[in-house]
Amino acid sequence: MNTEMLERLWRSWAERGAVLTEEQWATPTRLPGWSVRALFAHVAPDPAIMAAMRDARVAGPAAATDGAEVLRIFNAPGGLAHAAADDVAVQASEAAARLDTDELLRRFAEDGPRALAELGDIDPATVLPHPHLGAVTYQALLEVAIVDVTVHLLDLIAAVGGPPVPRAALLGTVQVLAAVPDPVEFIEAATGRGAIAVLPVMR
Repeated sequence: MNTEMLERLWRSWAERGAVLTEEQWATPTRLPGWSVRALFAHVAPDPAIMAAMRDARVAGPAAATDGAEVLRIFNAPGGLAHAAADDVAVQASEAAARLDTDELLRRFAEDGPRALAELGDIDPATVLPHPHLGAVTYQALLEVAIVDVTVHLLDLIAAVGGPPVPRAALLGTVQVLAAVPDPVEFIEAATGRGAIAVLPVMR
């Protein structure tokens, strides 16, 4: 997974949002309590956060070095994906009410890609601060971001339609999600041999 894929996905969100009607912006999604606008607000890149990453480095080991590891920690029983789910929904709704449509779309089409370019050629193994895990690699952050916007893009399409998700993003997301559970348990479940339920791996 790479920055080009993330930028392509962001621009896809911008293009889809540009043709939505007011009614479609308010359409409920399959996530209870989430409108299409809340979905956009949730995945919109925050240029301020990305700018802070330019000079942020952490000495020492990372709590997670890839996206699957981050998702494994977040989605463990009692993990952040469960404990903070209601707070995340509230934050998305509040951001949706605060940001007008032009600003939302600008974040996807201009602000996010520009901030990503300003990060330059950061080594994927660079360790950066993380508000919940302490420190993770840049690669882990990038992979989680791509999974997040891809999964929610499927939510968006389910709500209001639109062109399919880029195949490269789908395959990359599958690769990360398949690496979240124990590999033996996943293989046994996927081939109909195991009795342990391994899905879902992400809330």
